[in-house]
Amino acid sequence: MEVVTSTSSISSSMSIKRFLKEKGFDEQSIDKMLTKCKQLDNAQTDVASQNWDYLSTTVGIQDRKLPYIVSRCPKILTLPLHERLVPMFECLSSLGRNPREVTSAITKFPPILAHSLEEKLCPLLAFFQALGVPESHLGKILLFNPRLISYGIETKLAVIVSFLASLGLDKDNGVIGQVLVKHPFLMGYSVEKRLRPTTEFLKSCVGLSDDGVVSVFVNFPQVVCRDVGKILRPNYEYLKECGFGDAQIASMVAGYPPVLIKSVGNSLRPRIRFLVDVMGRGLDEVVGYPQFFQHGFKKKVEARYKVLVKKSNVDCCSLRDMLDCNTKKFHEKFGV
Repeated sequence: MEVVTSTSSISSSMSIKRFLKEKGFDEQSIDKMLTKCKQLDNAQTDVASQNWDYLSTTVGIQDRKLPYIVSRCPKILTLPLHERLVPMFECLSSLGRNPREVTSAITKFPPILAHSLEEKLCPLLAFFQALGVPESHLGKILLFNPRLISYGIETKLAVIVSFLASLGLDKDNGVIGQVLVKHPFLMGYSVEKRLRPTTEFLKSCVGLSDDGVVSVFVNFPQVVCRDVGKILRPNYEYLKECGFGDAQIASMVAGYPPVLIKSVGNSLRPRIRFLVDVMGRGLDEVVGYPQFFQHGFKKKVEARYKVLVKKSNVDCCSLRDMLDCNTKKFHEKFGV
């Protein structure tokens, strides 16, 4: 009996290897896949073929991308098609606004198809709804960051929610849900390694109040996801080198938090040089209007300044007047 099982196992392994070679995989790639997924060794080629065809024809994965998808998650070829893959794909499709969103999510994180609908996806969606995420936005969160399905609800996601609540974000009135819709990737970061250090930096170094920190989380959650040592602190130090005082930097960050994550070389430096050297303005002007760093440099800041120079209106125009309006209103305001 043992000999028969062993022979059958060897036969299955040889069959699946032959199938994968026919699909374009080389020997090294196949060995990696067999090591990654033990079930693949005993996979039936008819099941693998069915699943492959389903991914191509129904899911809509391009033929050139299918080998990549399968190599990332070989388990997909071993799952019962109608019991696992079809229900999961149909559920994901019901969350997306169009088929491309679902296909893109699967391409970004192929293991999403291998997770259990009942044990992982449904509890995850219920968890987000309990945080106030509207049903219409559940798809945006999951399909934008499909890796969320791989996180433990109690061991990771609930820990992050508790941390956000400890800062003052009310989890009962939907605020945390709004944050997740705005930046789904926030739930992938570690509280201790990323979110708490950035929070402490904003408070102790930048000088934001508790309400100021909450405002950053609510309006610009991507800021608190960036590394303190690599991004936030270097930007802060550059602003100090430019001559901004501590209180001025705190004011700018409170008004426009992304100033701490903008590229120094591509965004902050050219804008500040243009402000001071070309426009002849003082740093205090950008403190009063930190959204200056939000606007496109060439197409908006520089272009509108040139218009004002020609109209001789540049001296009586504040940064806010110049930039805080659409093109039509700008033309009307300055008689262009």
